[in-house]
Amino acid sequence: MNEAQFNHPEAVTRGWYWLCRSDEIRRGRVKALRLLGRDLAVYRGEDGRVHALDAYCAHMGAHLAEGRVEGNSLRCFFHHWRYTAEGRCDDIPCLAATPPPGARVRRWPVAEKHGLVWLWTGAEAAHEVPEAPELAGQDCRMLLVSRFRKNCHPNVVLINAIDEQHFRSVHRLPGEILSMQPLPRDQANIEFHNTGKLPRSHWLGRLLGRFYKDALTYRLSYWYGSCGFVTLGPDFLHCHILFALRRGDDGETEGQTIALTRRRKGLSGWIADKLILWTTAAIGWYFANGDTRVFQTIRFNLRTPIGADRAVLAFIRHYEQQPLAEWNDEADDARPRRHMRGVSGKSA
Repeated sequence: MNEAQFNHPEAVTRGWYWLCRSDEIRRGRVKALRLLGRDLAVYRGEDGRVHALDAYCAHMGAHLAEGRVEGNSLRCFFHHWRYTAEGRCDDIPCLAATPPPGARVRRWPVAEKHGLVWLWTGAEAAHEVPEAPELAGQDCRMLLVSRFRKNCHPNVVLINAIDEQHFRSVHRLPGEILSMQPLPRDQANIEFHNTGKLPRSHWLGRLLGRFYKDALTYRLSYWYGSCGFVTLGPDFLHCHILFALRRGDDGETEGQTIALTRRRKGLSGWIADKLILWTTAAIGWYFANGDTRVFQTIRFNLRTPIGADRAVLAFIRHYEQQPLAEWNDEADDARPRRHMRGVSGKSA
């Protein structure tokens, strides 16, 4: 297949991308971070909110993470220019007049959810950070499980969970158990629900049949080609796993696994939640590590698709229709320049 943006080493769709763990950004501190090839200065103001600005000062390109947080603003270390959370310079110590209009850096919308800081790759977020469909709007507990790296694009990592064939060949599941049906929800979100029947002729099918009224529960909700929720488990207890993915500078995947469950009341509820989260974490670890050797060597190229690839093909088609963020061009604009535009390089 020929895709314009799927598995592309530089394509960035508009959406929420995980930036770091929330506890990595302390109140009154600034941190230098890099996301999808872009350098950022990320800080938590005195009001407790996290802010993300392009990293380089609009004056001479000093990295703003070398500076300090003042209230809810960020002051550059070099010449002490101060930037508001909106990226506008509102104070230049040696300038009595109002700072010029061009004295500003790009500000990016951020949000905190699932124990992570997320950044929206556009001017204004079109919607909130995604949730697991069954947990939407509920008060939840979460457990940050593990970070991982895969030597392939996030698009390819997500394909693995909807690839019916590898569940037969690698994980030895009977072929009839999984039949993934794609359900596009909107431009940014597509779901996959298993409709396969449990084979009563197979011992595993008879065993699982005791815990499922109909098909084995296995549902996925994908966002932006880089964020995936997995819901699975017996009818009486569903486990929810979030795989937050992003592309690293070398084209590899940097991932964070998170276990989620609805919050139950009381001490017994707290204990039950902890047990469920630990069980879910073990499942998430299996998913994240089960096919690692494939991800270390794969060079994805779906040259000969077959009928069993229908879910994979649906995912690729859906992703190809998502709008690209004006991310890479703006990242070029944010990099420091050797000299000012319109000023010669001659020495004074």
